[in-house]
Amino acid sequence: MRIVVTGTDTDIGKTVFAAGLAGALGATYWKPVQSGLEGASDTERVAALSGATALAEAYRLNTPCSPHLAAEIDGVTIDPARLDPPAIDPLVIEGAGGVLVPVTRELLYADLFARWRLPVVLVARTALGTINHSLLSIEALRARGVPILGVAFVGTANEDSEATIAAIGGVRRLGRLPVLDTLDRPTLAAAFAQAFTRTDFTA
Repeated sequence: MRIVVTGTDTDIGKTVFAAGLAGALGATYWKPVQSGLEGASDTERVAALSGATALAEAYRLNTPCSPHLAAEIDGVTIDPARLDPPAIDPLVIEGAGGVLVPVTRELLYADLFARWRLPVVLVARTALGTINHSLLSIEALRARGVPILGVAFVGTANEDSEATIAAIGGVRRLGRLPVLDTLDRPTLAAAFAQAFTRTDFTA
């Protein structure tokens, strides 16, 4: 199984969820494009939080912004052919930001996911605004024929918002990962096991 993890926005807990999923599945992790190299990269964070094998990024860009602009600032041309997922199973692939973030001036992440034809988990926070952001993301993915495995929430429980997104979006509600006071490999593994059912990602 190869699974794509994307989000409704940036800084919503997508990387932490991806780490939890990689650890639970014993999967390899890959983030094709890393924008922003100050501090630990997402690849390094996931490796530390999950113990998973983490592949090197196809592109490492210095500026913490959308990949299309970060590449231009760095004088790099992103070749979409280098972003084809490796034939590794199981594999967790993490996008950057939301589903309509530009990879290049001509290619959005949602377009890239449509090329891959791999199941996508949409990570959504539970805070105010999540219904709109989540449903728009679901529509953008569906419009391109991207298979949606389900929605994984991150944050404090918000029963109505979570249920509303699942019902209106016609998607499976996979579970909710709480914000952890102490975030490390043992606490994430325990929280992920309690919040999600492993077979939902392997069936």
